Amino acid sequence: MSSRFYLILITTLVASNVVSAACLEFNAPLKQGALVWTKVPSEVQVTLDGEKLDVLQDGTVMFGFGRDAEPTSELVVSGKGGSAGGSECRQSLAVSGRDYQIQRVEGVPAQTVNPPPERLARIRREGALVSSARREKLLRPDLIEAALDEFRWPVEGPISGVYGSQRYYNGEPRRPHYGVDVAVPTGTIIRAPAAGVITLAEADLFYSGGTIILDHGYRLSSTFLHLSKVLVEPGIEVKAGDILGEVGATGRATGPHLDWRMNWRDRRIDPQLLVPPMPKP
Repeated sequence: MSSRFYLILITTLVASNVVSAACLEFNAPLKQGALVWTKVPSEVQVTLDGEKLDVLQDGTVMFGFGRDAEPTSELVVSGKGGSAGGSECRQSLAVSGRDYQIQRVEGVPAQTVNPPPERLARIRREGALVSSARREKLLRPDLIEAALDEFRWPVEGPISGVYGSQRYYNGEPRRPHYGVDVAVPTGTIIRAPAAGVITLAEADLFYSGGTIILDHGYRLSSTFLHLSKVLVEPGIEVKAGDILGEVGATGRATGPHLDWRMNWRDRRIDPQLLVPPMPKP
């Protein structure tokens, strides 16, 4: 991996039964919406709040925190035999909170804010399609290692919406916004922010319009919404910079922009924390 790892080692996993010092240090601060990673000896087991994490062949371990993550999490690193047959290190992680913006969006068609009953079957069907694509577990160490080294902006332009903000459509509160919006003209080319495999490519979903899901491996994925053109198909493998589609204003959108979202397992994470600052025009 690249020099983005500041310090990547376990303090001690030796003959002692329990190590109370910090087990690991990470590539980035621990905060709500963050995806972080580190390295461990490849033969150990790692859990976060009791959830077993994937340990790649090179020892990379990653995990994410959702928008409303609790202020503390428990990380446990244990030898092959676990706490009963080997060494163990427990570390309490302090997760920083964030302040989220409130945004009000007017002019959204009423039938989109509150869909009529005849559309509910379609919405449920499309929701199941998206959930199925995100549940796929692509065990490709080469993809995830490449992705963690090279995340970049899929488009460049003014940021018009940020992760975690609470939106009101036509005065009615809705679920928080889980992506970052980049306001650019319809037809602007969208490029893969990192390597991966396309698991969903739909031209017209009710809420998100033209939609692509790009699986980076080990349940880390990017989703691109409101596209005017979808230029890839499921099963296609792409590398960073490859063309995916074009920006649009399809689905529930009041103007052309790219809504880029990311998931790690069932956590919605903030893409903006993985890329450099947006270049100035």
